[in-house]
Amino acid sequence: MARSPQVLVELLNTKKVVVLKEIRAALDNASRATAFRYLIQIPYRRSYNHNARFYALHEPQRYDRYGLWSYKDIHFSRDGALNITVQRLVKEAQAGWTQAELKQLLRVRVQGLLLQAVQEGQLERRRISGLYIYFHADRQVQKIQVQCRQEYIESQQTMALDTDVESMPSEGIVIQILLALIRHPGSNPGQVVRRLRGHSPPIRLQQVNAVFTRYELGEKGSSTTF
Repeated sequence: MARSPQVLVELLNTKKVVVLKEIRAALDNASRATAFRYLIQIPYRRSYNHNARFYALHEPQRYDRYGLWSYKDIHFSRDGALNITVQRLVKEAQAGWTQAELKQLLRVRVQGLLLQAVQEGQLERRRISGLYIYFHADRQVQKIQVQCRQEYIESQQTMALDTDVESMPSEGIVIQILLALIRHPGSNPGQVVRRLRGHSPPIRLQQVNAVFTRYELGEKGSSTTF
């Protein structure tokens, strides 16, 4: 079997996600060093979960609006490393991120990486309405992010006082519902409840309906499941 970078491109186009053992086999049982010598000649990314065990082609069109792509339960970022991804997401965020929001989006723990980024001066953490929010370290960018976060919190509080509007769930639950819709576009409220099953405290259909109503996401009240 001839060894070439194209062999790896064909392998990754066929299987989407592979482990190093498969890469070495495709290169005629090459050594680890040889396998990596060919790997660096093609655009690839390693998974940011599963201890970076999985490999996939780096194709820009694969990634969602957050620069993320998943194959089953294997997650990839356009940045490669998780710490770089976390910092980018916070710096690009319109209103910063909480640790819980990022964990829900990335589906891995990020608290340690956030604290490290704060210690290194890459990010800044501020407490707003009882929550720790992570922002860009640049004060001009951060000022805009903080303002957006405060406006969001104020809008949530205003809606809670409006008896004509269906009661909104907490900010954290709203974020999780919206993230579920981003990952599964077109889902109805019943499907969202099903996808978020196991959340503590449980997310109810009434709460999802309230989010659909607030953001005009579509018809509410359906209990259809997938």
